[in-house]
Order: sequence, then structure tokens, then C-alpha cells
Amino acid sequence: MGISARRLAADEHVVASTRTHPKALVLPALVLILTCAVTGFLLAAALSKVGPLLGWVVVAIAAVVVSRYSVGPFLRWLSASYTVTTRRLILNSGVLRRSRRDVPLQMVINVEVERGLLDRLLGSGTLVVSDAGDVGRAVLCDVPRVSDLQRTIDDLLYDRSSSPPDRSSQRLTRSEW
Repeated sequence: MGISARRLAADEHVVASTRTHPKALVLPALVLILTCAVTGFLLAAALSKVGPLLGWVVVAIAAVVVSRYSVGPFLRWLSASYTVTTRRLILNSGVLRRSRRDVPLQMVINVEVERGLLDRLLGSGTLVVSDAGDVGRAVLCDVPRVSDLQRTIDDLLYDRSSSPPDRSSQRLTRSEW
């Protein structure tokens, strides 16, 4: 999980790395269990009354449902990661087509946490990082221990042992980006 050390600068190191909270897998797991139960019931009914052809149709439909609603979300969860280094926030996602977004910490202007009732119970939440770039904000959904990650980013932004970082580089014109 995270980022390879060869993709980091010489004086850069990983401070925190995580993926979305496992609660994102609850619905895919329920779909898998329900699909297997319904498929087993239909196979037992179809094989005893109609024949094997209907059984193969039921299995094919079940395979499509499981692939789309259970395996797909699991692979997306497994391949996505959020990494905080001493210089940037890196968001990786995608199974077949990988995408990566880097947000330099020197461009971050605000870090917010959004938490619903279930998020508060599970210790997760959504981290919204606003930056001075073209995109404007990065939304990290279902982050486990979201308050700890926010505190880590805040500590990097406003180095607690010294003065806050120089923010003058945020006032660049579009042509200088």
C-alpha cells in the first residue's frame, strides 16, 4: 500500500499511508452473500425440475452480479490509497487504468473533516483538502482515523517546532503554474 520509495525525492519520506475504511466493503460483502444464497436456491430448484441449461444461466447471471457489485468494489478498495509525505499528498486509484493526483503541501490552504453519525462511531470520515491549484480541492472519502490524518497534515503545514511555512508561493498567476 502507499507509494514506492523510488518515486520519492531524496529528502522526502512517507509520513502516513492509508486506504479507505473497510466499511466500504460491507455492501459488496452483503451482495456476495445474498447472491450466493439466491443462486444456491435457484440451482437446487432448477436442476431438480428443469435441467442443467437453466442452471448455467443462473450461474452466469450470478457471476456477472458478483463481478460487478462485489469483486469490482473490492479491487477498487484494494488499489486505492492516500499517502502523505513530507512534501505532498498523493491520491492513487484505479484497477486497470491507474490515476494519481499529487497535491503539494505548500499549495494546501485548508484541511476540513466531515463526519456523519456512522463515521463518528467508526472513527472515519471525509477529509477535504483545499489547494490553491486549478482543481481546487481533493476529497478523500471514508478515511480511517481521519482526525489523526488531519492532525498529521496540519503538523506538516504548520511545523509545530518552528514558524508556519512560507505561503507566498501560493499567489502565483496561472501562467506561472
